[in-house]
Order: sequence, then C-alpha cells, then structure tokens
Amino acid sequence: MQEPWKTDKWFISPWNYLPEVAKNSAFGKNIKIHDVTLRDGEQQTAVVFRREEKVAIAKKLDSLGVHRIEAGMPAVSAPDKAAISDIAALGLKAEIFGFARCIPSEVKVIKECGCKGIVIEIPASDHMIQNGYGWPIERAMKASIETTLAAKEAGLYTVFFTIDATRTELNRFLEIVEMVATEGHMDALTIADTVGGTTPDAIRYVVPKVIERLKKPVEIHCHQDFGLGVANTLAALQVGASVAHTTVTGLGERAGNVPMEDVVMSLLCLYGKDLGIKTEHFVEVSRFVMELAKVTQPPNRPIVGERLYDVESGIIAGWVRLCRENNPLEYVPFAPELVGQKPVNIVLGKNSGPPSIQEWCEKMGITATDEQKMAMLMGVKAKSFEKKDLLTADEFKAIAESVLQAQPV
Repeated sequence: MQEPWKTDKWFISPWNYLPEVAKNSAFGKNIKIHDVTLRDGEQQTAVVFRREEKVAIAKKLDSLGVHRIEAGMPAVSAPDKAAISDIAALGLKAEIFGFARCIPSEVKVIKECGCKGIVIEIPASDHMIQNGYGWPIERAMKASIETTLAAKEAGLYTVFFTIDATRTELNRFLEIVEMVATEGHMDALTIADTVGGTTPDAIRYVVPKVIERLKKPVEIHCHQDFGLGVANTLAALQVGASVAHTTVTGLGERAGNVPMEDVVMSLLCLYGKDLGIKTEHFVEVSRFVMELAKVTQPPNRPIVGERLYDVESGIIAGWVRLCRENNPLEYVPFAPELVGQKPVNIVLGKNSGPPSIQEWCEKMGITATDEQKMAMLMGVKAKSFEKKDLLTADEFKAIAESVLQAQPV
C-alpha cells in the first residue's frame, strides 16, 4: 500500500506527514497558479519576447494546465497590446489577465484586449510612494480607488497588487488595503514581496491577518533575492493564500520570480496537493521558454536542469545499479518521467568509481578483469582532469582498448 510520502512517482520524508507537522497546514481547496512569465518574467534584463513568441508561450502554459496567464501591460506597448489581444482571442482554458498601473484609462485598454481579469499595481509602502514615485500619499490612494472602481465597472476580475507590501509597517499596510477595498474595489489582494526580503515565518503570521481583515482572497507574489521565494510562496498557501504568482523556471527581475516548477512539484510531492498541472511537460516547456528568452540555466537546476539525472559519483552509480530495477526512488526524490526528464544516466568523470566502469563495460560489450577495470578507471579520471569535463563514449572506448592491449588476459 502506498503512503503519501512514498508512491511510484516520489519518495520524500515521512516527517512532512507527522501529525504535529501537518496540523500547521491550512491549504485552500482550489489553489491556482497565476503565471507572470509574459510580464514580470520578461522584465529580466535583456529578455525580449516578440508578439508571436508570447502567443506560443501562452499556448504552452495553457497546455500545462496553468490556471491564469498574466499576458502583459497593453497600455505601455503596442506590440504587447497586440499579443495580449491575440492570446485572449485564442479561447484558452486559462483565464487571461492584463497588468495595469493605477491609471483608469489603462483599464479600458485591458478590457479592449478581451482579458477576463486585471492586476492593478501601486506601491503599498509610504516610502516607496514618496521616494520611488515622488507622489504624495493622497495621490496614490486616490488613484487606487478610482482605478479599481473603473475595473469593477468594466466587469473585470480585479486583483489589487501591492508593490513592496512586505516592507510596509503591518498596521499601516492593513489600513491602506482596507481603505481601497472599502472605498474602491478589489476581488482579491496580492501581497508582493517585491525585493524578496521576507521570511516564511513572517508570511505565515501576516497572511491570515490580511485575510481576516479584508475577508478577501489573498494572492502571493514573491521574488528570489534571498532564495526564499519558493518557501515564502508555500508558506502563504499553507495558511490560506489561494493563488501563487510564478514564472517558468524563475525568470524575472534581479534574482528572478518564483519558479512555477518548484512550487507545483513541492505542493504535489511534499504536501500531497495536486493542482492539475501536467508536470510531465515541465522540462519541455522550460527549455522552450528559456530558448526564446536566451537565458541559460545551471545544468543542475532543480526539476528542469539538463544534467539533473546524470550520475557521476561512483558511490551513487553503485546505488543506481543495485536499485534501478526494483527500487528506483532510493537515489532520487521523484521519478524523472514525472517532470519530463531523461532517465537516470551514469556518466564518466573524475568522480567515477568501479560501478561506473562496470556500467560502461556492460554498455559497450567489453569484457575485462578487475585489474583492467581499475586501470580504465584511472585512465577515466586522468582524462577528466585533462579536459575538465565528462568523457564521451569514444574517449572511454579508446581508454578501454588501450588498457586491454597493455594488459592482455
């Protein structure tokens, strides 16, 4: 019988499901992914998506089962407006949102594009309003109220997006958003950790207070400046936030937004929450988007890294050889096919060991004594040091032939 921490697709820590741990979770029933790749993701330095590329990405996101797609800011770019209109006209299952500043005229543009929803942004912190925008606080509040009312009148699902929310004194933040909710309009509130400077502990404390105060759905939008964006997003969902803002493989300004793959896989495997996302296409979609973005990812990038399932270490190669037929999850947390990865593959390099050589001898039909295999191993390590890389099949074959000729049986 399968346990939630050990299935045929993943094997993670049973500690996650201890009653003392699980009691702290209060996930909502219908958590949604709000993808911001086409807006916030494109704000990564030097990333440009053309009109037809945005449409292609939107189709990929929809095929994954992403619930909402934030298609861009139509008021600031004619090509973006055209792309958003194209995307909205596709009839995708995903809900299409446009992004706007607190300017009522921008609401009209988003409505014209055919979007179902609107995300309206403005700083929540007094210091950002004054220092970053040079506005008096009164102007920001007036603009927020007028623009959200215009969105309501236009019949758009209205998400009020509070830039720099997490650097705002809590009571002041609650006052601001309550005023907009009361005098203006919002169907949901987004708490934005704009510079990634919050801890999961803080998120877990604040989100329930905001939900209680506003009686509105709360969405979470985090950044990765301290590497805590995924943890903060999970923390928010764990205490009642209903929507996670993410991008494909963490594209975004500075250190990036929260990677969709990490959030979805964590929810599925670590918490048992299936969002209906087709995770088996993660690698395909990630590489498609990264190629268009011209952004290179580390080969060991979680979930979608190109070499994530290449095994060089001799010790781990031994595990793979002993376990792969009957216990393949002894050496990885989730099955490669769950995210569209290639199967686990033993490669040859400076960290290889006897199991690695045995693997490659079997693969290439080479019969050798233990002494010969050890000589091959020394040759593999030397070659790897020389070229500072893994060995190719031809390079191993040359080493093996040289050893067999030098040490005939």
